[in-house]
Amino acid sequence: MAAVGENNTNARLFVRPCGGRIATGVLRDATHWDEVVEKLGYEHLRRHDLRHTGLTWMADAGVSLHVLQKIAGHADSRTTERYLHPDRREVTDAGDKLSSHLRSRSGPGQRGTL
Repeated sequence: MAAVGENNTNARLFVRPCGGRIATGVLRDATHWDEVVEKLGYEHLRRHDLRHTGLTWMADAGVSLHVLQKIAGHADSRTTERYLHPDRREVTDAGDKLSSHLRSRSGPGQRGTL
């Protein structure tokens, strides 16, 4: 996968047998998407949702925003940011870290910066 797009910004990871973009309908039919999500009870799930999930998981693993932007093919990093969905635990942890910092000796109230 490292070579994908290395010299071609339009390179695709998966292509048709004769090359080129795989049409959405063909992909849906080839993967039996509708049947699979129905059997799993996730009729509301769209394949595009997995794009959000994949980018979020890569961000959680430490992949930087500019790399995620390139992977997603977004021209603007703000678009990529809209794809990232931190879970509640991460948001809660961030609040806990802020609270600990504010109560600590090195917090802003202790340094006279308030």
